[in-house]
Amino acid sequence: MAENWKINGELVLNCNCNVFCPCVISLGKHAPSEGYCHGWGAIAITEGHFGDERLDGLNVGILLDIPGKMANGNWTAALYVDERASDAALAGLEQIFSGQAGGTTGLFSMLVSTYLGTKRAPVTIEHDGKTRHVTIGPKILQASVAPVPGASKDDDLVITNTQYWMGPDVTVANASKAKFRDFGRVWDLSGKSAEIVPIAWSGP
Repeated sequence: MAENWKINGELVLNCNCNVFCPCVISLGKHAPSEGYCHGWGAIAITEGHFGDERLDGLNVGILLDIPGKMANGNWTAALYVDERASDAALAGLEQIFSGQAGGTTGLFSMLVSTYLGTKRAPVTIEHDGKTRHVTIGPKILQASVAPVPGASKDDDLVITNTQYWMGPDVTVANASKAKFRDFGRVWDLSGKSAEIVPIAWSGP
C-alpha cells in the first residue's frame, strides 16, 4: 500500500526564461523562452507528512535541467533535503520528489529520465519583506527572489486560476541574484524569470 502524504507550503522557482516562464500558461507544451530549461526550486514545508513521519518545518531544494518542452520529458533532476530531516523523512521526500509516491508529484516518474541523486544539505529560505533569500549548502545556491509589483505597488502581480500542476495561483517574480553550482552545472540565472507558488500537494 502506498503511503499517504501531504505537503503544504510555498515553492520558490527560478529558471533561465527571460521574462516569465511560458510553461505555466501552456502547461509545458510551449518550449521555454531559450528553448531549454535550467532551473532550481526550493520548497518551504509549513505542514506535511509521509505516512506517520512529520515533515513540518523542513526545506527541500531541487535541480531541474530540461532539454526542450517540459511535456516531452527527458528531464534531469536532483534533490537536496534539509540536513535537519530524519532518515525516515529523507526517504519519504525521495519517494515524493521521484514520483514514486504518486499524487501531485507522480508525473516526475514519467518526465525525469536522469536522476543525479539526493544530497543532505543546509537548505534555507528566509523572508526579507517580500524577498525570499534562498541558499543550498555552503556553495551550491545563493539566490534572492522577489515578486514583480502589480498596478498597485502594495499588491504583487499574480496569475490566478491556472491549471499549473504546482499550484493554481502563481506570483510572477524575478531573481535579482541566482547562482547555482553543482553536478557539473554552473548557472548564473540572475535577472531571470521566477515564480512564487503556494502549494498544497498530496498523494497517492
